[in-house]
Formats: sequence, structure tokens, C-alpha cells
Amino acid sequence: MELIYGHPKSLKPIQTKYCPGCGHGVIHRLITEVIDELGVQSKSIIMNPVGCSIWASLYFDFDSVQVPHGRTPAGATGIKRMKPDNLVICYQGDGDLAAIGTAEIIHAANRGEKFTVIFVNNAIYGMTGGQMAPTTLVGQKATTAPYGRDPVEAGMGYPIQVCELLATLGGTKYLARGAVNNAANTRKTKQYIKKAFEAQLRGEGFTMVEILSQCPTNWGMTPVQSVEWVESAMMPFYKLGEIKNTLEGGAK
Repeated sequence: MELIYGHPKSLKPIQTKYCPGCGHGVIHRLITEVIDELGVQSKSIIMNPVGCSIWASLYFDFDSVQVPHGRTPAGATGIKRMKPDNLVICYQGDGDLAAIGTAEIIHAANRGEKFTVIFVNNAIYGMTGGQMAPTTLVGQKATTAPYGRDPVEAGMGYPIQVCELLATLGGTKYLARGAVNNAANTRKTKQYIKKAFEAQLRGEGFTMVEILSQCPTNWGMTPVQSVEWVESAMMPFYKLGEIKNTLEGGAK
């Protein structure tokens, strides 16, 4: 009998701590499915910093390193340079990557560090109470922007499109943006993750997959409303697809 569905060996069979409707659990599954398919569980290392991603080490059944807030790429740089044959993954949220860790991610990407970033973009600070993040959309409400993000009158600035920003750097080889709001986008996102991991294992350079993820709790929505909001509000600004692909055999 052919097994067509099962629990990934790289994912621990334990109950989740994430809020109902959160996208992190789906993303964990995608990462571990790819790791199992590539047969690299024993050589995988994930870096999980402060934020909702701090729980990642509970679920992944391979080595993890917890790093200070925003310093995920710095830790990954040291580990990947010392263990170049390992699959090194930075699992970062938008606050960690695009706020306190902006300098870290830009310079690691520009150096062409040979690890992969899984960037979870839910346009809000999740664990710390729903504050405005660098990726919060114009007009989107947050605890620190109760009337909505106002880039002009309130001087709150504009949301950052991280993939497009990093695409200008010479060290980036593969940048893609997916989502986990429905089955079709989830399958496509898995393809992006697999392509990024394979490129890292070939030693090609810096790779990142940004994933639009729902946060019902801090958006003040039901899980159903949140997946709809990803499509209606986030996707028009954060376009899905391969933003940059200069891999071997890949289209620019």
C-alpha cells in the first residue's frame, strides 16, 4: 500500500500553542515536509528568535538555536560558515526581521550568506500585543495605531516590501513571496521553500521565502475573516510570486 499522507518525521506530534487560525502551524508543516523530502533532518538547524517564532523549537524535531531579537541572520552566518554542509534556516517574523533586525538582514543578504530565511509576514506584532509593525498596511489598525497607520499626518511611514528591497542587493539569489490562506497558495509556497532549500544545499547564495500569514487574534477577526483579509488587503500590496530568481537554470 502506498502512503500518500502522514505526519512529517521532522515535526513533533504535539499540541500547538499558536492561536486558533494562526498560519505558523501550516508553515511549520511545509518546512518539515520539504526537509523530509530532501532527507536532511539530521543536518538541519533552525534559528528562532523572539516573537511568535520563539515557539518553533518546540515543534521542529531537529537542532534549533534561539538568538536575540533581530540577530537571527548574525547567528545563522556564524553557524553556516562553520557548518557549510548543514541546512541553516532563519525563521523570522516581520518585527524581528524588518524592525530591530533590519541592518542584520540587509547586510547578510548583501554578503550573499548561504542560508535560507523563512520570513513570516502577518503585518502586526503578534506576541507582544498587536503593535504596528514595519509591514503594517496603510490604514490598518494596531494597538499603537488605533485609528490606522497614517504615513503622512501621523508620521508613521509606509509598509516595507522586504523582498523588493532585498532584490536590489547583489548577494540575493532567490526571493519569493507566498501565502498560506488557501490550499492553492499553500502548495505554491511549499514549492518556493523547496526551491530555496535546494539552492542552499547547492551553495548558491542567500535565499528567502516571505510568507503572508493570518493573525486573527491581533487583527480582531475570526479565522475565516483573516484568511479572506490576506487576499483582499495584503495581496494587492504584497504581490505573490518569485520576486528574484538568479539560481542555476532560474529566470531572473
